[in-house]
Amino acid sequence: MAEMQEDFFDNTALPEDEEQGMFEHYRFDIAAGQEAVRVDKWLSTHMEYTSRHRIQLAIKSEYIRVNDKVVKANYIVRPGDVVTFVMPYERRGLEILPEDIPLNIVHEDDDVLVIDKPAGMVVHPGHGHFSGTLVNALAFHLGISQGPDAQDERMGVLVHRIDKDTSGLLVVAKNDEAQLKLARQFYVHSIDRCYVAVVWGNIKEDEGTITGNIGRDPSDRMRFKVFPDGSAGKHAVTHYRVLERFGYVTVVECRLETGRTHQIRVHFNYIGHPLFNDARYDGAEIRKGTIYAKYRQFIENCFRICPRQALHARQLGFIHPGNGKHLVFESPLPEDMRQLIDKWRKYSSNMSEWVAGED
Repeated sequence: MAEMQEDFFDNTALPEDEEQGMFEHYRFDIAAGQEAVRVDKWLSTHMEYTSRHRIQLAIKSEYIRVNDKVVKANYIVRPGDVVTFVMPYERRGLEILPEDIPLNIVHEDDDVLVIDKPAGMVVHPGHGHFSGTLVNALAFHLGISQGPDAQDERMGVLVHRIDKDTSGLLVVAKNDEAQLKLARQFYVHSIDRCYVAVVWGNIKEDEGTITGNIGRDPSDRMRFKVFPDGSAGKHAVTHYRVLERFGYVTVVECRLETGRTHQIRVHFNYIGHPLFNDARYDGAEIRKGTIYAKYRQFIENCFRICPRQALHARQLGFIHPGNGKHLVFESPLPEDMRQLIDKWRKYSSNMSEWVAGED
């Protein structure tokens, strides 16, 4: 017998992910006395919920290694081998009910769907959100009803997620092969992901990079934080460029080099510029500005215009899993963020005194 260790992506324990591929990690230590057998066949007999076809696709996409080396499906396992397996998350044990929820489909073909998600929509069922999600809408759109043990690969498989209150672009795989190829691009950080955010304060630099490990905050399990000494969390890198400055807030473009949970929100809070109206990360209160009642009323009006963190996934680029072409999709700013930025633009133009260089 082989010893298996699993590190499952805990879908119910985590809040919505900002932009993170969903993977399960396996390790198998091949025991003494193991007879000669192909690695794909061996894995199919030890992975109860994973088909041999999916395992072969994973091997082809270089997810499976033996003794830390990429192998082919016909590799013969031997006693003492260590088989490691990083597999895109495969939905199991959850019934998906189709719901007639409108979807803003930017692109669709036999392999992928690109969807422009509105703010307020949860991506995946779980932990208090079992209906009204993007996945429920996908089930209806694709004409599929799935019970907890169904294996219909046409279901539509999430390759990544964005927060409930973040708007913008998501790519969905429509079959196993597409999921594995797309997920590989997220895993090696070759996906092009560009966001627009409104953050508190006047960022001095025109562009920059925020680097710092991100992990769960031990004092608040619903938040994540930066561990600057690298003692915990995972390596995370966010590149940014200033688009507009309005004195007390700044509009920035963010490009993700990695895809950690709440990455943009955590990184900008860490450098003292939390996202505007981000309640979880200290942005839903007045962080910069004046003490006058008129200014407070202005901010309250802004919060009503954009009643969520001001973050939008504007651009998504990837290699198509079927034809190999590089595709880039863009989403215009949603109305709430457009109105918010317009309001700040008008306010800053009427300011009698510009506070130059204020953080």
